[in-house]
Amino acid sequence: MNQPIRIMPCLDMQNGRVVKGVHFVDIRDAGDPVQCAIAYCNKGADELALLDITATVEGRATILQVVKNVAEVTTIPFTVGGGISDLKSARAVLDAGANKISVSSAAFRKPELIPAMIKEFDADKITVAIDVDRNPQMPSGYEVYIDGGRTATGTDAVEWAKRVDGYGVPVILPTSKAGDGSQSGYDLPVIKAIKEAVSAEVVASGGAGKLEHFYEAAQAGATILLAASIFHFGIIEIKELKEYLRNQGIGVR
Repeated sequence: MNQPIRIMPCLDMQNGRVVKGVHFVDIRDAGDPVQCAIAYCNKGADELALLDITATVEGRATILQVVKNVAEVTTIPFTVGGGISDLKSARAVLDAGANKISVSSAAFRKPELIPAMIKEFDADKITVAIDVDRNPQMPSGYEVYIDGGRTATGTDAVEWAKRVDGYGVPVILPTSKAGDGSQSGYDLPVIKAIKEAVSAEVVASGGAGKLEHFYEAAQAGATILLAASIFHFGIIEIKELKEYLRNQGIGVR
């Protein structure tokens, strides 16, 4: 692999706390975002994601004070998503200290927002997240969901990823609803299908539970490996994961 794999812990936020659910529901508390961010920077994470998981559904913007607090202690690239619906809310998050923004529902509802954001902020600051679930009626077998995985769109996930890629987005982050929080492994077919269809980097997200799952995702074409539960609850340490991947012949930072 020519590109080193990056490890990206994800802080799912609700009411200013880090939480973690299973299949986007059954939420439980996982700590204070600032303390989590400090710990991950010290433990060798390459990037950090912070997702305000109920902002879009609640029709509000991301909690900027939390973004500011986390940005102050974070020494690695830091992506924020959730509730970013236009250029103004995107700018507010970047001004609060985020290095990058991630858009999902708003990008799907208003695709013209993607080129507008790229023009305004530069492509390297934009990630488009795509929540997906299995649907055998779709050509790829996967359907796009929005509103935090609550609303089916009737759109094929790979077709939407290709469209996003066409705008010049450098990172696409598909999260499989089937895999989310299950610790039963990433949804490899969707990672592979999207990677084969786009030139953007693909993030593996949703379902990591053991070391092998990260290796499988890298083999499927993901270059950024995102996980939450197993890092938050100390099931796998980042140092241990990097060592394991190195031993499997995968380049890591």
